[in-house]
Amino acid sequence: MIKVRPRPNEPVQQLMRRLKKLCEREGVLREMKRTAYYEKPSDRRRRNMRKSKRRVTKVGPF
Repeated sequence: MIKVRPRPNEPVQQLMRRLKKLCEREGVLREMKRTAYYEKPSDRRRRNMRKSKRRVTKVGPF
């Protein structure tokens, strides 16, 4: 759980900006989108294989 404590004399807009950055860094929104619907195990494997292939092509055979 992400907690953001307000600093003295900190405006609400700045507090919300810090909260959004923390959520983005922790991957909260990405996790929510991923679990928003059921994904079949075969689709999950296919997605992971595509991701690993992209990673291999980026790194190269060095």
